[in-house]
Amino acid sequence: MATIEIKVPDIGDYTDVPVIEILVAVGDTVKKDQGLVTLESDKATLEVPSSAAGVVKELKVKLGDTLSEGSVVAVLETEGAGVASSPLPPAGESLPRTGSGVAAQGAAGEGNKPTPAPSPQPSPAGGRGDEAPAPAAAAPAASGGLVETKVPDIGDYTDVPVIEILVAVGDTVKKDQGLVTLESDKATLEVPSSAAGVVKELKVKLGDTLSEGSVVAIIEAEGAAAAAAPAKAAPVAASPAAPAAPATSVPKPALGTGRPADIECRIVVIGSGPGGYTAAFRAADLGLDTALIERYDTLGGVCLNVGCIPSKALLHAAALIEEAAHSDEIGISFGKPKIDIDKLRDFKQNKVVGQFTKGLAGMAKQRKVRTVQGVAKFVSPNELEIAGADGKTQLLRFEQCIIAAGSQAVKLPNFPWDDPRVMDSTDALQLQEVPKKLLVVGGGIIGLEMATVYRALGSEVTVVEFMDQLMPGADKDLVKPLADRLKKQGVAVHLKTKAAKVEASKKGVTVSFESATEGQKPELESGTWDRVLVAVGRSPNGGKLDADKAGVTVTERGFIPVDAQMRTSAPHIFAIGDLVGQPMLAHKATHEGKLAAEVAAGEKKEWVARVIPSVAYTDPEVAWVGVTETEAKAKGLKVGVGKFPWVASARAVGIGRGEGFTKLIFDEATHRIIGGAIVGVHAGDLITEVVLAIEMGAEAADIGATIHPHPTLSESVGMAAEVYEGTITDLYIPKKK
Repeated sequence: MATIEIKVPDIGDYTDVPVIEILVAVGDTVKKDQGLVTLESDKATLEVPSSAAGVVKELKVKLGDTLSEGSVVAVLETEGAGVASSPLPPAGESLPRTGSGVAAQGAAGEGNKPTPAPSPQPSPAGGRGDEAPAPAAAAPAASGGLVETKVPDIGDYTDVPVIEILVAVGDTVKKDQGLVTLESDKATLEVPSSAAGVVKELKVKLGDTLSEGSVVAIIEAEGAAAAAAPAKAAPVAASPAAPAAPATSVPKPALGTGRPADIECRIVVIGSGPGGYTAAFRAADLGLDTALIERYDTLGGVCLNVGCIPSKALLHAAALIEEAAHSDEIGISFGKPKIDIDKLRDFKQNKVVGQFTKGLAGMAKQRKVRTVQGVAKFVSPNELEIAGADGKTQLLRFEQCIIAAGSQAVKLPNFPWDDPRVMDSTDALQLQEVPKKLLVVGGGIIGLEMATVYRALGSEVTVVEFMDQLMPGADKDLVKPLADRLKKQGVAVHLKTKAAKVEASKKGVTVSFESATEGQKPELESGTWDRVLVAVGRSPNGGKLDADKAGVTVTERGFIPVDAQMRTSAPHIFAIGDLVGQPMLAHKATHEGKLAAEVAAGEKKEWVARVIPSVAYTDPEVAWVGVTETEAKAKGLKVGVGKFPWVASARAVGIGRGEGFTKLIFDEATHRIIGGAIVGVHAGDLITEVVLAIEMGAEAADIGATIHPHPTLSESVGMAAEVYEGTITDLYIPKKK
């Protein structure tokens, strides 16, 4: 045997490159060219490989250390003489950067695609999806096939605390199945069973500290008692991102029920919204036995059934009504539209929502994803109880789980929610009637979309907003064209106004208001409406799952903290979508769901998306992404702005919609785009070019020099870049002296 030092090889001009990930632990057996640590410079992510096969005897670095060529990374015990370190590939050629389908960008916006790790072997009770544990040492008992499972050789680790118990007395376990999880300051280890059989006795409890030789459990083995076989517990590499929550905040998980399971699977996804069904389908595509739980009787979650999709169908109807109402301005008269509310409701529910719910059900069947209807709650780290609509419950046992349980509309406590005239967004989308007078409490995206629908259908709409502008979070100039159009349409908007008192009577719902500014009188003191829609945001469902019984941390507000791989405080359980934090958007959830499934299957990836766009499907649409002007000013960022008015767009004027504009925000030092916003028809479709430009690190000249088709609304993006560059010819902008 020989001991060699593994050093950082020639990495070009890079020096003092920080360590962002340690891929092995002391005691690990590594192969030649296996990555030991990951370094990340401002231009590339590099792995330092082992120059020989052997066992890691000592790690010479820790997270955050900075390394250069020749720095010692680890000491390896190997057979034969030491082998010279292999040179790394040049930056930007073949080394993967972990990511959620987003390439690491170099100076010119180029990078490498993530490389999947080998698919993991399942570990049926507490499977982390990292690697299969090696057999533990076992000593046969005096009689009858009883086997003591002990902590095997775990290197220099002693007194390692038990952070998770993966089985219960009475459980049937397979050979090499994890029994308990230990966690030191450097690694997480699973102690596997040395034989298949039934757990007769657990010798440890949460918080106990164990060392090599400590007895973990007594197994009644199938057949003769297993002979002792020294081995090493498989380490689970720590996530490169920050942990989901401090160790002190991790709840103590419950013990397993010990009951026979009605359903068993490798991975289960709770919630079938865009994030949930994406996670389930991707997991199935990667070969994992997958179950998908949904409370509704159709897949798709809130978004498809009672959210994003039905609202867009109704907004399409509203746009048709609005266009018909103004067509006489160009010499075409249709007359006043006749609205068949039942037929409109059928279009929304059966022609739109129904088509996609059937499509999802078909794809789940094609992928052999088992769907279960009901409401799921954790009963232990690897078990869920699912309550069906018929009152019956099922026990589901899993190895890994992805929580995609979403959010629900916030219900203000001073409103009479037992009165059907008081609605949340779900109620409003049912389209039970078109009220003569409608009050919308909340001037955010959801409230304004519903105001757009009901105004077009004939309601007299009033909107009250607590903040000093509609759509808080967007730049004020972006919202102004929408506010102006709403005013022309007769929608009354009252800002800095709070609903203070609500009374329901036969004549309607009467609401009294207060000013958001203390001491001031509200411009609207009170009024009575036929219906009231409360749209003041959504709250996460993290607190409704009994997640503490699985050892999953949940905040007081119901959010579940996760790391960059979407792992919760319980490493075999992931969380995605609305309940992991803002922004609560379906397109964010889908990317998180795909990432969680791929990490669960063993791929080395993490969340690296630079920006997430927001869109309000109002009339006009409002869309923005990245840094806003308001944010740049608050943070003291030195930015430049290119703004192109749609009144100068032949396409916009040709369709009678010249009220909008396109605005791009650039970093003054580099001329790279860092934000953008569009207000106007189809803004939600147009913002994608801006998102891609930010992700690719494009400069103003890149965007301006990209040939856009003419005449289109999309060319306004290129023209906004030309405004910033000072090269615009479609406007006359006097040069600054």
